[in-house]
Amino acid sequence: MRRSLLMTVALFGAAACSVVGCAPEAAKTGASAEVANATTSRFDDVMHDLASRVDSRLEAGIPVPFPVDAGGGYTHEQHKQNGKTIYEAGLLYEYTGDEKYLAAMREILLDYAELYPTLDIHPEQKSSNKGKLFWQGLNEAMWLVYSIQGYEKIRDDLDEETRKIIEDGVYNPIADFLSVGSPQTFDLIHNHATWATAGVGMTGYVLGQPERVEMALYGLDKTGEVGFLKQLDELFSPDGYYAEGPYYQRFAMMPFVLFAQVVEKNDPDKKIFEHRDQIILKAVRSTLDQSYAGKFFPINDAIREKGINTVELKYGLSIAYDLTKEPDLLGAAMLQNGVVPTPLGAQLLSDIDAGKAEPYEFKTQLFRDGPSGEDGGLAVLRSGPKGDDAAVLMKATTQGLGHGHFDKLGFVYYDNGDEIVADYGASRFLNVEPKFGGRYLPENDTWAKQSVAHNTLVVDEISHFDGDWRYAQQFAPEILTFDTINSVQLVLAEISTAYQDVTMQRLLALVPTDTGGNYIVDIMRGMGEGRHTYDLPVHFKGQLIETSFDMAHETTRLEPFGTKNGYQHLWKRSESEQLDELSYVTWLLEDQFYTLSFKANHNVRAFFTELGANDPNHNLRREQSFVLRAESPSVDFVSVYQRHGRYDSDNEVTVYNGSSVSKIDTSRYENKTVYSISTGASGVISIVLADDTQSERNHSIQLNNETISWSGPAYVQRSEEPL
Repeated sequence: MRRSLLMTVALFGAAACSVVGCAPEAAKTGASAEVANATTSRFDDVMHDLASRVDSRLEAGIPVPFPVDAGGGYTHEQHKQNGKTIYEAGLLYEYTGDEKYLAAMREILLDYAELYPTLDIHPEQKSSNKGKLFWQGLNEAMWLVYSIQGYEKIRDDLDEETRKIIEDGVYNPIADFLSVGSPQTFDLIHNHATWATAGVGMTGYVLGQPERVEMALYGLDKTGEVGFLKQLDELFSPDGYYAEGPYYQRFAMMPFVLFAQVVEKNDPDKKIFEHRDQIILKAVRSTLDQSYAGKFFPINDAIREKGINTVELKYGLSIAYDLTKEPDLLGAAMLQNGVVPTPLGAQLLSDIDAGKAEPYEFKTQLFRDGPSGEDGGLAVLRSGPKGDDAAVLMKATTQGLGHGHFDKLGFVYYDNGDEIVADYGASRFLNVEPKFGGRYLPENDTWAKQSVAHNTLVVDEISHFDGDWRYAQQFAPEILTFDTINSVQLVLAEISTAYQDVTMQRLLALVPTDTGGNYIVDIMRGMGEGRHTYDLPVHFKGQLIETSFDMAHETTRLEPFGTKNGYQHLWKRSESEQLDELSYVTWLLEDQFYTLSFKANHNVRAFFTELGANDPNHNLRREQSFVLRAESPSVDFVSVYQRHGRYDSDNEVTVYNGSSVSKIDTSRYENKTVYSISTGASGVISIVLADDTQSERNHSIQLNNETISWSGPAYVQRSEEPL
């Protein structure tokens, strides 16, 4: 077997030559020469920056300490950096031919060959996925994925004795530990197993061990019921949506694309990039598409700061472009902060400088969930192709395994480059050792995963599926409609299993206004029997400006909003009287005002809450929410969001228009519900929901001497008068 870990590019020297000026003589004049010279400078800058960082580490010395710390601690961070140093020094050795990188890598790896055989299970391990160098085997697998690529660059230039010491002391024992020594992880369908199978498989290719490659691809028993290929089948939907959500899709992207690249180079007959209708390439695009203003949608256990400039997606984009040469991927690369220091990164710069890039368009999309695409989905409505205007997200997916949150039919709203109605993401300080060793905090379970932490319906102050993720994993919402009707984009979804006797149904619609901008219409329905308490939280960003109703504010003493299921972490700041008319709340975010106009078909009470109760270690961010509460067998909450006005602090100019929503009516006709929203300049928006939600069922309704006919459970009519 060939040992090259790069798919279509042989050596850096050859790739760099083709990029930086070694083109045929005919191409070295005029504009082509200018492009070549510009690219030379730009990619040389990338490699010079990398060399500067690596050289400073080498000059300071590379310690290989005995591992004692959990995530974020000194030994954890040092070993993590060492794995990357081995990889990066290998890239520099290939690019420059400088023997100092070979010598440094040799010494580092000999130190590991002396250390690793002496290690037992890490003293700080906290899960079944145990490590030796690190507190969990996941980090061990990541170290292997990085370092084996660097080792491949120098292996042929080491003497046989040194190779044997390194391979017998480092790579063989780590690969054994992660595979046959950790079957409970290696044979999982999970991102931890993705890293493990990738690291072990890449090691097999580099060391010429086909047995390891087969185990990585098909599982320890080689039946194909688990392993890397099965993960591609089970963890992605046909649209490239990853079961654990975009944050973990980003994280798993690196081993998926790197190992696939290795398989393609060494075993092209497997056609790995053709697998499942090019599922890996679809996953690269869908990872990009699940972002707004450069940040990933922060659903499930997501660190909110992560965005599309992460290294994993940079590698994914470079590999996808090398395979497809699709020009909009160059446009996507231009949105990232730099390129990877590989020949494929150089190729991206070359083709961008040659003017081959086209803009990457962020479009309205439904990402189906589940291996066959039948387990709900993530619906994204966007007002424009650039991704910096309005975007509405409905999370109607499966649970997302153990990293999933209890937020069925959850809602997130973006506009004007900002998150307006937000998702909390994970409660975690990644790799900050004083904060619970950098692991997920206890509040991740008691707050971040709970339903009240999200913008979704909560019944009787109990989280969906009573907070049992294994039970929840068996069920998913049904997407009833995803369509554009009379210029209105909408999604309608339903789930009847989150609560024993309540069906939840939600419609989100993005409605363009006649004067520019959009209305975001949200119809949240709880359909049950007997008396229930229905809460609809809205976790909004910004400064409260006004409400259309009076509030009784707590000014001297705060009490928790509840006792469990996340409610214990909310301070109750204020409370309204019963509201039975159209009401509104307005807040200011950056330079824009936002108004939420709402009305329910039963009396509601409004609460303002603030996060931070029962948080002795200050682990939670101090965020606010607005909660609507109704007590009835069933309820329909109708909400309309609108951006308006302008706040210019520099010039002290304020334009405050208020919402143009003047009326919200709900009425019943012939087993159908009509929601009519009267606006100022944009007329009346009428949304009809049929009780019969079959997608092919034909409906008609006679309203105001007009017959309206359609198929499917939902219809939207724009008119001057109410229907």
